[in-house]
Amino acid sequence: MNALPGPVSQRAPVPDTCLQPPPGSGWSRHEAALAAVEAQLARRAGTPALLFERAALLDRLGRTEDARQAYLDLIVQAPDHEAGLNNLGALLWRTGYRSAARTAFAQAAACWPDRPAGHVNLANLLREDADAAAALPHYRAALAAAPDLAEAHRGLGSALAELGDGEGAAHHLGLGYRAAPFTAWTYRGRSDPVRVLLLVSVVAGNLPARALLDETRFAVTAVAMEFWTPLMALPPHDRIVNAIGDADLCREALRAAARLVRHSAAPVINPPGAVLRTGRQQNARQLAGIAGVRTPRIASLPRARLIAPDAARPLAREGFGFPLLLPAPGFHTGQHFLRVAEPDSLVAAVAALPGERLLVIEQLDARGPDGLARKYRVMLLGGRILPLHLAISPDWKVHYFTAAMADQPAHRAEEAAFLADMATVLGPRAMAGLAAIAARLGLDYAGIDFGIGADGSLLLFEANATMVMLPPPEGAIWAYRRPAFARAMAAAREMLGGR
Repeated sequence: MNALPGPVSQRAPVPDTCLQPPPGSGWSRHEAALAAVEAQLARRAGTPALLFERAALLDRLGRTEDARQAYLDLIVQAPDHEAGLNNLGALLWRTGYRSAARTAFAQAAACWPDRPAGHVNLANLLREDADAAAALPHYRAALAAAPDLAEAHRGLGSALAELGDGEGAAHHLGLGYRAAPFTAWTYRGRSDPVRVLLLVSVVAGNLPARALLDETRFAVTAVAMEFWTPLMALPPHDRIVNAIGDADLCREALRAAARLVRHSAAPVINPPGAVLRTGRQQNARQLAGIAGVRTPRIASLPRARLIAPDAARPLAREGFGFPLLLPAPGFHTGQHFLRVAEPDSLVAAVAALPGERLLVIEQLDARGPDGLARKYRVMLLGGRILPLHLAISPDWKVHYFTAAMADQPAHRAEEAAFLADMATVLGPRAMAGLAAIAARLGLDYAGIDFGIGADGSLLLFEANATMVMLPPPEGAIWAYRRPAFARAMAAAREMLGGR
């Protein structure tokens, strides 16, 4: 997940001294401006320009509910108000109302097809929802309207990278970041902020920083590490948060991040050097000796070797049997990840995957006595191990969003038991394994996906800093998941705020 994309807001038509005042005096100036606007509205009720000005000031003051209603009041009066639609969508997005945000951005793009903001916002949200293909035409429409718009080049570059167009991605990412690798997020707090320097990769593989860094407490400057050089002065900061989590996909960005932190005396969350040691192969090696933990055999092999007529024979000599797993490195959520049941299927599977090198992974059997596969996820947050979810599926490739948990009350009951009493469900052998993995990784933020073997051992699938904590869906059937999610989010925010 990329940490950089976010909504492109548009400013209220009020003096810059009201929108960006000096530290210490800004809040009173915002409040004075708001009082003046409301006095004008008392005389000129329903004026769109004043309604927008009021909504934007409420938003900047951190009065989120009042701002949302104010933007809605504006849209009633002026349904095609470009800045109002975009700012409403931005507010909805950052407060978790993604579907409503998409509606607002889509309306802005439809009402103003020759203006870039609505297209960029809609495209960023589509891409964050794993629909890069749908985002492409909106990024291109934005660039047709504003050919030099950095936000559109950045988003288009990342979308093309996700779709496998490396050359196009490099071109647009360069146009988007080379001249300006630093991006300041809006700060909405009352008092002096904690200044955070956020290290990100422009490709993907970042932890979900926007959900964790409260904009009323942290003033965040993100730096795209692929385009940072040691000659660039760092902005003032109190701490560094390394959001780059994918050691396989983002190795060069992590190496640059490791160089950057040597230029600062600030404390570092998720040190880049520690993250660099969490690639799939490195994890399999460094965690293999832990008692009660079983890691899979993993090899990185060139495509040509895997499509050779006798490919199965050298694989067998290296300890691989069938079925085996075949992922393309650098992808998540099961994308470009296949199971090869027998040697005769190997060539076709390789042909279906991108990249010049592929991983070959031993399949660990995470099926229970009922024949169903189980994948547990726990989060490592500031030294704590917290359960996040359990997915149960008849398919070997277990993901929560495909596991059909909503259709199986017994599966939800099993998950509820795990969330309520993880230690009892997993048993002492697996719990000891989790503690040892956490200690060896040495990360402030990470997740572990695993199964439980027939002997109670922990079957490790992944352990890295890219794990996402998605909130449970709406609906009463998911109420049992909400306390565990809330505890994990609170722990993550406490960890980020307490160092």
